[in-house]
Amino acid sequence: MKRTARVFSRRRTLAALIVFVGLILTSASIYAIYLYNKMNDTIDRIAAQGVPATPASTPPTQTGHVTNLTPVSKPMFDKPLTFLLTAVDERAGSEGSLNTDVMMLFSVDPATRQATVVSIPRDVEVKAEKSGFSDSHKVNYFYAYYYNQNKETALSETKKLFSDLYDVPIDYMAVINFDGFRKLVDQLGGMTIDVDMDMKYEDESDGTNIHLTKGVQHLNGKQVLDFIRYRKSNLGTAESSDLVRNEREQQVLNQLLDQLTSLNGISAWGQVLDIVGKSVRSDIPADDLHRMTMAYKTLKPQEINYIHLEGEWESPYVVVKQEDLDEAFAALRTQSSDSIDRVPQTN
Repeated sequence: MKRTARVFSRRRTLAALIVFVGLILTSASIYAIYLYNKMNDTIDRIAAQGVPATPASTPPTQTGHVTNLTPVSKPMFDKPLTFLLTAVDERAGSEGSLNTDVMMLFSVDPATRQATVVSIPRDVEVKAEKSGFSDSHKVNYFYAYYYNQNKETALSETKKLFSDLYDVPIDYMAVINFDGFRKLVDQLGGMTIDVDMDMKYEDESDGTNIHLTKGVQHLNGKQVLDFIRYRKSNLGTAESSDLVRNEREQQVLNQLLDQLTSLNGISAWGQVLDIVGKSVRSDIPADDLHRMTMAYKTLKPQEINYIHLEGEWESPYVVVKQEDLDEAFAALRTQSSDSIDRVPQTN
């Protein structure tokens, strides 16, 4: 009788275990499908408007595996890609400014896993004869101008201007708002940053409140944003140039790439996708964005060549020597194809 009871107890325990494992697998599968759909929704949000998203692979299977988060073993793009990456302040107190505070031209070659990044100081002068405008402007002026003219074509017009201005074939442009960047850094757990100087600045009109001390420290999203934006002080600390800010941007970009490409877990990806979908705009067609998502590991460069554009402050502009500009953008052209309108192809 006791033996029969023990056998029955084991069977009941085994059945409960099987049910428990089944529930876990079913839940994982359901959540994987949810994440797959969330990714498609995110891509539709940030991709070029009017271009439907085409899944790059089949939906997740009952194993809970998310197919389009799987790194591929070979590059999915057979040509280098060049991006114009910008960040804008869209806070309520920022007087509606859409001027681009951060501007980078980023070219990556999936075949060699090499990349070149040129950070463009926001105060660089673009002369009228170069831009075709009636007056000279700072380089961060143009996206806001085009957006106020027609927000639907602002990305393509800005990209075309920069392609023509610097003779660099730019494939895509992406814009992230500062609040989204802050949330993304917080979601990734913050960043350990070597703050190069004491930074203090306050502005009640837009809520800016920068208080950082020199040294290596772990910063949250707001503090990382303060670190890359700091330029001047009204509280006794030294001022910082656009050129030094570009070096900070590169330090943060390096760490952000590492964090995103080492991100694990369905839940973590789901939260990141929520933030990205609400914070990023681009002119990347949905199909290409799907392929980039699939190739996120192989598109991560193993070697990045950062080019610092140094210049002299001649109010209200930063003046960079023409030969320095020519050398920087020649490095980008080396990794780019001849056609501005090329379309990446799958292997």
